[in-house]
Amino acid sequence: MKVVVGLGNPGPEHDAARHNVGWWVVDRLAYDWGFDLFRREGRAFVTEGTVGETQVRLMKPTTYMNRSGLSLRPLRSLESFEAAEDLLIVLDDAALDVGRVRFRPDGGAGGHNGLKSIAGALQSNDYARLRLGVGLKPDGADLADWVLSEMPEQDEDIVVALLPELTGAVELWINEGSEAAMNSFNR
Repeated sequence: MKVVVGLGNPGPEHDAARHNVGWWVVDRLAYDWGFDLFRREGRAFVTEGTVGETQVRLMKPTTYMNRSGLSLRPLRSLESFEAAEDLLIVLDDAALDVGRVRFRPDGGAGGHNGLKSIAGALQSNDYARLRLGVGLKPDGADLADWVLSEMPEQDEDIVVALLPELTGAVELWINEGSEAAMNSFNR
């Protein structure tokens, strides 16, 4: 089984925030793939289905960004689950211009508290990431305030226009892995 986790914060007050673009992506994946509505399961909203021949679980942690790893702990007990091959984390990146896309097969947290929490829960940094640029923090702005703020309409339009392409990117990751996704979609 492949698991795609979109990072974000629960609650309607966070829906339009930069920090929630991971949720936007998994919502679009569920729509494009015809999966059932998300249901509450433990500390996440979850839906599952098949993409081609592959069983896929989509997750949206409900633990708030800084504790995202808590929702992933149950994955460690799945017999055939190997985070390095089967897990993709989708998240915002305030160090990339709006609409820039970066797949990585592994790596550090890069200052992202959601990734720090996940690495702690999984006891590893060996899992793929899809970072989506949400714009560079303005000089003098607080990073937390920046990523929790609502995205301006023109920036939101750029990200929303990317969502269908990101479905294809995640499908490529499912079928061929991180290297293929990096080579085709990083920009």
